[in-house]
Amino acid sequence: MGQKVNPISNRLGIIRGWDSNWYGGKNYGDRLLEDSKIRKYLNARLAKASVSRIVIERTLKLITITVCTARPGLIIGKGGQEVDKLKEELKKITDKDVQINIYEVKRPELDAEIVASNVARQIEGKIAYRRAVKMAIASTMRMGAEGIKVQVSGRLNGAEMARSEMYKEGRTPLHTLRADIDYALVEAHTKVGVIGVKVWICRGEVYEKKDLAPAFTNSAKEARGGNGAPKKGFRKPKTNR
Repeated sequence: MGQKVNPISNRLGIIRGWDSNWYGGKNYGDRLLEDSKIRKYLNARLAKASVSRIVIERTLKLITITVCTARPGLIIGKGGQEVDKLKEELKKITDKDVQINIYEVKRPELDAEIVASNVARQIEGKIAYRRAVKMAIASTMRMGAEGIKVQVSGRLNGAEMARSEMYKEGRTPLHTLRADIDYALVEAHTKVGVIGVKVWICRGEVYEKKDLAPAFTNSAKEARGGNGAPKKGFRKPKTNR
């Protein structure tokens, strides 16, 4: 069944946590729709910022949005001006207080969403799909991934008949639930139609019991607050003089 189920949802509660962390209660449907609107808006607004994942956490009056991106400078802007602007825009969508944290993805080559969107943007820019896919595979394997699989589907090279092509390197064990497999599907909108790009990346295996809460909420050193400063509660380590 590993071939037929989204690898991320297949591992939820085992080695992977949820991207929305809140209790719904009676307003579950409204909050779910609000989450969808926030994600749709941020993905469109930050299309050039290589966004990999958007994690939404809620309390009664506050929505904390963590944006994982390979290019945090684009989102933060000069002196955090862009983040403040983004906060105001999101307040209009949600009618609640919004806090935005920016988390930098250190190795974007090992993130399926970023790899897939890079390949899709290259295909839209009329670069040969084989070349784009092979370059993506080579850079991912160079960064230490255990395996990568890329599938492109649609009217490849403008052919009349749509087809699918798959390129693999290394191992991607989809049935092994302890295997940390990242997955993404991104569409490239070309003149001849839509070309779908699917990417599976195996980043090794997880043996110890994993904390399913998003790791970046705990690492205050790496997460940046709305003004580019560390989150509250972060203290500098004491140095013995």
